[in-house]
Amino acid sequence: MIESARKIFAGPVAFLKSAPKLEHLPAPVVPEVAFAGRSNVGKSSLLNALTNRNGLARTSNTPGRTQELNFFDVGIPLAFRLVDMPGYGFAKAPKDMVRQWRYLVNDFLRGRDVLKRALVLIDSRHGIKEVDREILAMLDKAAVSYRIVLTKADKVKATDLAAVLAATEVEARRRPAAHPSIIATSSEGGMGIAELRAAVLEAIG
Repeated sequence: MIESARKIFAGPVAFLKSAPKLEHLPAPVVPEVAFAGRSNVGKSSLLNALTNRNGLARTSNTPGRTQELNFFDVGIPLAFRLVDMPGYGFAKAPKDMVRQWRYLVNDFLRGRDVLKRALVLIDSRHGIKEVDREILAMLDKAAVSYRIVLTKADKVKATDLAAVLAATEVEARRRPAAHPSIIATSSEGGMGIAELRAAVLEAIG
C-alpha cells in the first residue's frame, strides 16, 4: 500500500477549483478525502508534503484565510480528489463568517456521497482542544468516517508525543465515526508522510 501510494502521489496532482458555496462543488465523479484542521495546524504544509509539491496548497501568514473548499485532482486518468476544508477556530473572524463556515462545512459533510473519509489534523504540541471536539462531533453526527492525524510531531519531545498519541487514541475510541489508529506526522521532517499517503489510498478503497 505504501509503495502504491508513493507512485500515485508522484504522478499528476493539480488544483481543480475553489468552492465558496455548495453550488460551486465539482461533479461527484470520484472518491474524495477531505482535510480538516484548526487554522494554524499546518494543513497546507502537510498537503504540500503529502503530494511532494511546494506550492500546491497555499500556506498563509493569516490563519483562517481559506474560507472555501479547495479541490485537487489526483491521477490521470482521475483517480480521486483531495479536499482542503477551510480552517476552523479562528478567534478573530467575524461571527457571520464563522456561521457561514459552519453551514458550508456541515452541508458538505452531510451531502457528499463520494466523501470517503476526513483526515482531522491536530497539533502535536496541544493535543485535542475543545474547538477540535466540535468538528469531531460534527463528523460523528454526519456519520463521516474520519481519522486523526497529528501534525508538527518534530516540534515535541518523544515522550510528550507518546503521551499525546495515547491520549488521542483513547478519545478516538470513544467516538463512533473515528478510525482507531492515529498517524503522527511532520511536514518538515517527512515523518509519517508515507503512512498518510497509504491512509488516503486505504480510505478510498
